[in-house]
Amino acid sequence: MENMTSPGTLLNGDNATWLEEYYQTWLHSPEQLPEDWRRFFISQELSSTETCSAVMASGPALKKQAAVTQLIHAWRHFGHLRAKLDPLSLVELPDVPQLTPAFWGLTEDDLRQEFNVTFGEHSTQMPLKQIISMQEQAWAGSRAYELAHLDNRDEITWLLARIERSNAPQVDAQTCLERFENLVAAETLERYLHTRYVGQKRFSLEGGESAIPALITLAKRVREQGVDELVIGMAHRGRLNVLINLLGKDPAQLFAEFEGKQTIGTGSGDVKYHMGYSTNMQTPAGLLHIALAYNPSHLEIVNPVVLGQVRARQNRRGENGKACVMGVLIHGDSALGGLGVNQTTFNLSQTTGYGTGGTVHLVVNNQVGFTTARLQDMRSSRYCTDIAKMVAAPVIHVNSDDVDAVCQAIELACDWRNTFHRDIVIDLVCFRKHGHNESDEPRLTQPQMYQAVDSHPGTRTRYGEMLSRRGVLTPAQQDEKVSAYRDWLDACQKRDPLPVPDATHPFSANWEGFSNPQWSAQPETALSGEELARYGDLLTTLPHDVAAHPTIKRQLALRKEMAAGTQPVDWGMAETLAYASLVDQGIGVRLSGEDSGRGTFSHRHAVVHHQTHASRYLPLQHIREGQASFEVFDSVLNEEALLAWEYGYSTSAPQQLVIWEAQFGDFANGAQVAIDQFICSGETKWGRYSGLTILLPHGYDGQGPEHSSGRPERWLQLCAEQNMHVVMPGDSAQMFHLLRGQALRPMRKPLVVFMSKRLLRFKGAMSELSALSSGSFRPVITDTFPRDSSQVKQVILCSGQVYYDALEARKQRGLDECVAIVRVEQLYPFPTDELNAALAQWPQCSRWVWLQEEPENQGAWRQIHHELTALALDKPFWHYAGRPAAAAPATGYGRVHKQQIDDFLADAFAHIQP
Repeated sequence: MENMTSPGTLLNGDNATWLEEYYQTWLHSPEQLPEDWRRFFISQELSSTETCSAVMASGPALKKQAAVTQLIHAWRHFGHLRAKLDPLSLVELPDVPQLTPAFWGLTEDDLRQEFNVTFGEHSTQMPLKQIISMQEQAWAGSRAYELAHLDNRDEITWLLARIERSNAPQVDAQTCLERFENLVAAETLERYLHTRYVGQKRFSLEGGESAIPALITLAKRVREQGVDELVIGMAHRGRLNVLINLLGKDPAQLFAEFEGKQTIGTGSGDVKYHMGYSTNMQTPAGLLHIALAYNPSHLEIVNPVVLGQVRARQNRRGENGKACVMGVLIHGDSALGGLGVNQTTFNLSQTTGYGTGGTVHLVVNNQVGFTTARLQDMRSSRYCTDIAKMVAAPVIHVNSDDVDAVCQAIELACDWRNTFHRDIVIDLVCFRKHGHNESDEPRLTQPQMYQAVDSHPGTRTRYGEMLSRRGVLTPAQQDEKVSAYRDWLDACQKRDPLPVPDATHPFSANWEGFSNPQWSAQPETALSGEELARYGDLLTTLPHDVAAHPTIKRQLALRKEMAAGTQPVDWGMAETLAYASLVDQGIGVRLSGEDSGRGTFSHRHAVVHHQTHASRYLPLQHIREGQASFEVFDSVLNEEALLAWEYGYSTSAPQQLVIWEAQFGDFANGAQVAIDQFICSGETKWGRYSGLTILLPHGYDGQGPEHSSGRPERWLQLCAEQNMHVVMPGDSAQMFHLLRGQALRPMRKPLVVFMSKRLLRFKGAMSELSALSSGSFRPVITDTFPRDSSQVKQVILCSGQVYYDALEARKQRGLDECVAIVRVEQLYPFPTDELNAALAQWPQCSRWVWLQEEPENQGAWRQIHHELTALALDKPFWHYAGRPAAAAPATGYGRVHKQQIDDFLADAFAHIQP
């Protein structure tokens, strides 16, 4: 039958004729009907002697059954609107007419009649009154489910079977006792800290204590399912509680941090509620390694970092990695939808290069964002979790006072992830006992809410009352447990912190040999001509069944000549040769960006796309049998989450070269939080190493403000304490040695490469093959002119592609013998020794110039001027030659662009005669 819709959309009284036609088809040719219709008609058979035919032939009975079916569908779609989710009882529930029998034409008499109903795969009959009671219990109790945005039949059927099952067993007494003890620990710790450290910020979990039994339940459940490593990302609220009561951090350590006694390493350190931790937790199913990621005050920015770490840990384990390692993200309600990084983090969840097999999201929903409590001020949708619907993630809302419901929701979420390998969200609706932090007075802005907060007895008390009614635990026994936990905290207060236990495991990242702080320790990066030729042959020979584009064929033929030494090596080939050598040596390469396979400027071509069918061939994956991995991913259109994700990956993958490439250098502006809070300062704050390489196209080519500058001034402003390596290479050999050196050197620091777009194909920037088979990266390069150093009257220092403009200008002016030009390829750490050695050969020089193409207030000039003046020169005055200071990075007018170049080159060579 054509245009056949599903039973749920057709079952109403007005469609009785259509239903009769479908029924007749089912009787005579059931194979013509879809499975859901066949299942529906089977479910209509009565257990008595009546036949389905009699039921279907009866118009009124059919209409009643259709009405019941519609009522059930209404509960599944709108039941969440009537759920009792708010522990403060401040939210007024809306009227939902679709949830009443009368809306569908059902009467009081119908409540006693039996109707057919299907729960997941199971069909049965029961009175309408019982059906409604089950629907209320399933969809509008202390839990509420949103599934209307899902479209996968198998997923929906699975969820319905779990949600609507009747006679759910009561939680056993032992489990209740454990959950009560979890609540005691959560509540007592917060109250202890509140009285011991009055007014100190800790971002209390009070009001949301059920998060602790929830997380402990999650840890046990996923370990049963085969997960043996868990990575958690969370912001401030409840973090100290999670550290103590989930990860088992020694309270004496925490007390020392409150008192300013505890330090880590020799860096700047960080506040206590930013700190991470790792532990091996003993569960009934075995050890579970849990890592809580460090993160700054920029809230949800830690989430892509965590998922990058998860993916790296999964990759280390091989084929079964996604079953063994999992991420858990704990969100704040306002931050979840308010900070755009979560949109991209969700968007990454099912992509090839970034998926982790599903993440469990737990939202600690305080129902207030800082001081904003009115819904119309916080967001434009009903729920803070609505952002998750973009990836068809189920959403479970749950009242935090119903601890058993919270834990059951967590168990369902774990089972979902284990079954479908997709994200799922738990919205833990709670409140916060204090203000945004403990020094805030929330009653200034939320007086009515905090009247309700003040009268709330606490989740632990309410759960204890339930246990007392069940006869599981008397009030006196409950008080004893509170006293015992407080006595333990007192004992911890009186002693020194215990040594941090070793939390390594067989698949821990191996950082041995990567903590050498000496930049001077240069690895051997040159390769023999024979090796380069062999790699070149492998990279340029395609299988016979790969139909490449003619442009690619020409490019590969040219690259074969480059590897043979008969053509100079361009940037794309130098880069590719570096990757080939690394994967051959057992060092994996991961490259990502918005157009990294081809290269934004069509220079890389790491992926060959078959021209007659949808397949790809990556030459770098075919260097040798058993080689290390080479992965290149064209990413989603985003910078913030992507750069944070790749940073996270790099912190868990020391043996790999991890590269993120901006489409244009200034696009990294959108990731400034990840740059400031993680890449530049993660080592000094938290002792976290990263070898992330960042490629930033940079160069003033008349393309306007947004496609010129990679903003080197911003990166250089963040440079201190030997925290990263910032370079602006001027030829392809430099790029080759840079990439190999980044992977081979005995340290891991971020590498920031300002890579000229123009030089990718500029003949002068192409290197002879001999430059790859000898030497290494050179921080300072002096050109071959002048021949006679005694004739030099002026020295020009510069970085990047402007060097070639200066060469041409010098030649046109006939100044080759009296002006020396020095390329400063490394901007940080500043190459003082190399520059002093280079400049010492021109002691009689009378004019020293710093030349740059960026405006005076941008580029390197103002960030390195103090380094230049500190060089060992008799006359340390430096003349600036470049564009004047400007608000925008570059002009958008071609004529102005050209005139500016002419002007600053004229300034650079002013007063110098041949």
